[in-house]
Amino acid sequence: MRGGAQSHLMRAEDGYFYVVKFQNNPQHRRVLANDFFATRLAERVGLPVPVVAIVEVDGWLVEHTTELNFQLSNGTVPCQPGLQFGSRYVGDPLKGQVLDYLPETMISQIRNVETFAGILALDKWTCNADGRQAVFHKEGRQKKYEAKFIDQGYCFNAGEWSFPDAPLRGVFLRNDVYVGVTGWESFEPWLTHLEEMPFSTIAACAEDIPPEWYEHDEDGLSMLLQELDKRRKRVRRLIEDFRRSSRMPFPNWRDGAEERAVPIMWGAHGPENDPERWN
Repeated sequence: MRGGAQSHLMRAEDGYFYVVKFQNNPQHRRVLANDFFATRLAERVGLPVPVVAIVEVDGWLVEHTTELNFQLSNGTVPCQPGLQFGSRYVGDPLKGQVLDYLPETMISQIRNVETFAGILALDKWTCNADGRQAVFHKEGRQKKYEAKFIDQGYCFNAGEWSFPDAPLRGVFLRNDVYVGVTGWESFEPWLTHLEEMPFSTIAACAEDIPPEWYEHDEDGLSMLLQELDKRRKRVRRLIEDFRRSSRMPFPNWRDGAEERAVPIMWGAHGPENDPERWN
């Protein structure tokens, strides 16, 4: 699979296909814990995310499968056997259609585009240090795609487990998915769900993470949970910082003098070259 973690598409004994991240991936061991934890949080909030699982890959399979390796600058390294992170592939790769990109002209073909506001709230809460990743899926004769949000590995600032917030962190690369945002009501019910989530629920989302995924750092995990609990009060301000950034992401936000809708405007090179995109 594409991406910095060099994940592998594998079929598990339950019959489903999973995008599997290995413990010794080129990014960081903790991206497995992050993806598992943040995806479960998103699920509790009510957002469309894949089913996640702990996938055991034994040494015999690694030894007898030449593709189970990582391509590094200094050569090839085999995948480490053991417990890995699995994200169930959206749909069946042998059926249907899954895209990781839709042009702006096809945004109207996403039947749940409003959920991009919800995942923005979650990405701000978890300090996703990566751009928001999504795939678009439809099967058979379905006319519209459904967005599902994948790859939460860089939440909590990847392997750092810190929260260096910035207005353009964790946002989708284009503004068109945010055109329907007209005010705080557009972030509901997801924003209220995360703000009112009991601490016990937050902790429950992390309790099944294999300790080797975070190097048995129980104190670090405890501090992460406590910081997440406190950060919920800051999510609205973080969204507000993004709203007032140079991206002007919500052209139809209605708030007093800003009630009049404004068009989305980009430079000649488009949003992907916005100098603040990766700040």
